[in-house]
Order: sequence, then C-alpha cells, then structure tokens
Amino acid sequence: MSILILALIFNFIGSVLSLIGGVLLLIKEKRMLKISHLLASFAAGSLLGATFFDLLPEAAHGSQDSNTDIFLWTLVGFLFFFLLERFLHWFHHHDGHHGHMAEDAKPIIPLIVVGDSIHNFIDGVAIATTFLISVPLGIVTTLAVAAHEIPQEIGDFALLLHKGVKKWNVLLINLFSAATSILGVLIVFTVGEKAEGILPILLSLTAGFFLYIAASDLIPEIHHENRKGFALFESLLLILGVLVIWLTVNSLSGFGI
Repeated sequence: MSILILALIFNFIGSVLSLIGGVLLLIKEKRMLKISHLLASFAAGSLLGATFFDLLPEAAHGSQDSNTDIFLWTLVGFLFFFLLERFLHWFHHHDGHHGHMAEDAKPIIPLIVVGDSIHNFIDGVAIATTFLISVPLGIVTTLAVAAHEIPQEIGDFALLLHKGVKKWNVLLINLFSAATSILGVLIVFTVGEKAEGILPILLSLTAGFFLYIAASDLIPEIHHENRKGFALFESLLLILGVLVIWLTVNSLSGFGI
C-alpha cells in the first residue's frame, strides 16, 4: 500500500473521529457541552506530546543536511496561526458591526465555514507531511489532530445551532469543511515528494501550529473552566494526553511500523 493511500486513509479516520463529538452533540447536546472542556484538556496534552516527542525531533533530524533553522520555522508557524486567527476575529467583528448589523443576523456562520476549512486544510498538510517522514509519525499526528478537533467541533456545532442553523445543515457544513483536509494531503504529496528538503520546514511549521492551538486555544479554555473539583481532573487528562502520545510513539517505533 502506498504512503499516499495510507495518509488518505488516516486523514479520513481523523476526520471521522473529529466529527464524533459534534454528531453526539446533535443527539445529546447538554451532556456533550458539559464534557467538552475535559476533551480539550486531553487534546492539549496530545498536541504538546506530538510536538515535543515527534515533530521537533524529526524536524531536527531532517535539518542536519540542509541546516534548516527549525526553531525559526516553528515560531513562524506559531505567528502565522496567531495572525490568521486575529484576521478571522477582526473580520467577524467588522462584519458584525457594519451597518449596525444585529448580532443575531448570523455574520459568524460564513466565518466558521472559512475558518474551519482553513484549519482542516492545515491539518491535512500536517498529516501528509508527517507520513512523508514515517508511518508512525503520521499515525501519531493523526491522533493528535483528531484529539484537538473533537472539542473544537463540539464548539462549532454548538455555535451554529445557537445561530439557528438546522441540525442537518450543521452536519453538512462541517462535512464540507472536513473535506478540505484531503486537499491538504494531496498538495503536500504533489510537492513534498519532489522537494524533500522542505519537509523539516513543514514539520516545524506544524509544530508551531500545534503549540499555538494548545497554548492559545485549549489551555486558556481549561483555565476558564473553574467548576469545583474539575481542576485536578483536567490536569490529569492533559498529562494523560501527553502520555498517550509518548506511548504511541514508542510502541509504533518498537514494532517498526
């Protein structure tokens, strides 16, 4: 089986897993909203684990011949995601207030579609990039991507429902956004196989994306959730996310997958 087919299969698996939380929200809305912050804790840990146990070590190994500054490109990835998110927030704020538009006029719906599509495209790039390095790294990245997408999709599903979008349309919107990850995979394999020298850069950029998502989106959400008795549980779940990735990396490498 070719590496491209494997990458597409695991990209599909990751997309399905990421949508599970949103689909369950459509069925049991109140219960899923209550546990979304717990999923965010695990996701933050898995992203940190994937960054420090796999992405950066692989980027460092691949950069030995090219003298690529992986820390520079990691910072570029971090800042790019920051600027992208700031632009999307600015667009929403500007659009929502232009012409005294009412808050419930749904200006945020196209923003969610655009933002999710870009985000999923980047996820596809991350998965494909790591599969070009090794199958175990690709599998670990898929797990990390799915882990952080589950709580995000719950939030997006909930917001669309709150804005009055019908359940079936919510599902279709998210299926469309998820499909852009396939485009990310195909582009990377088209370019990546012809220019292996850029792989350390792509890995470093992915590390920057993961660090930003964990540090800027997920961990603040964990801190914001201040219900009594949850702080220790959330901390343990974050650590569990790190451990799961560490164990996965070592197990897959040990079996030579």
